[in-house]
Amino acid sequence: MSANLQLYPDGRLRHLLTLDGLPARILTQILDTAAGFLSVTEQEVKKVPLLRGKAIFNLFFEPSTRTRTTFEIAAKRLSADVLNLNIATSSQTKGETLLDTVANLAAMHADMFVVRHSSSGAAHLIARQVAPHIHVVNAGDGRHAHPTQGLLDMYTIRHYKGGFHNLRVAVVGDILHSRVARSQINALTTLGCPEVRAVGPKTLMPRDAESLGVHVHTSLESGIRDVDVVMMLRLQNERMQGALLPSPQEYYKYWGLTPEKLKLAKPDAIVMHPGPMNRGVEIDSNVADGGQSVILPQVTFGIAVRMAVMSILAGGEMGVKSEKCYAAMMHRDPTALHRP
Repeated sequence: MSANLQLYPDGRLRHLLTLDGLPARILTQILDTAAGFLSVTEQEVKKVPLLRGKAIFNLFFEPSTRTRTTFEIAAKRLSADVLNLNIATSSQTKGETLLDTVANLAAMHADMFVVRHSSSGAAHLIARQVAPHIHVVNAGDGRHAHPTQGLLDMYTIRHYKGGFHNLRVAVVGDILHSRVARSQINALTTLGCPEVRAVGPKTLMPRDAESLGVHVHTSLESGIRDVDVVMMLRLQNERMQGALLPSPQEYYKYWGLTPEKLKLAKPDAIVMHPGPMNRGVEIDSNVADGGQSVILPQVTFGIAVRMAVMSILAGGEMGVKSEKCYAAMMHRDPTALHRP
């Protein structure tokens, strides 16, 4: 159902709500398009006119630094008009429903909503209600999905490892509460990664983890042994109910990624983290800042990936202009972007 809601009848992307059920060709299209946009950051003028005249509303009902900022930068680099809704001062505080808020914003000629919400399914709810010309991007909903984070992580892996077909990848930590983990696992399996490991304490492991197509490890040492990629996760304390862990110190002792434990992975293994990091809890500072860490490049790649998602969603309406601009970027000819 999610995939059908996300796609037009001809198979083009209409909304991005989850990576679950999306075909590999869509994920690859986004990654390939992001590769073209990465060069924009190297230009003196870091803008292309793909979304000129479009209005993008960022609706963040949860705190965010990286995701909200990179979405805003991405939209502005596409020349869109960006409006950030301040939830604390919006009519939501007066009892207005989510759908009424969206309907009022849609009446202000919105073309795209980027939505982060604490309730799983919020982005799907909005996507079912908006007019056909409006696109919805899920920027994280409850414990369900965080598709653009999953995509930027895939871009990072492909950038450093060249592909997915010969990799062992470990997703480590609080998998039970992590929407990032679900999106990562969906993307890795769809793109053909032969061995995906879900690594974490039993209390933080979904009961149906193996049904996701992963190998479950309840020991960090066995879970990261000989892997090519270590994807660390933040402890989702705000989503936990009850005492699932003795203490952060105890967690670090057994599950914190230290330089010594990292030696169990392959020598050229890369270390990733979606942020924000809890240093000294899930990851040691010497690892986070070390030579195998690609945590900061992940953030940079996130801008290009989010540009790709928004341009593809609007691509059907932009037609020849979209194709011309993208081709110009791929040929590294920034002057062609502004020709008639």
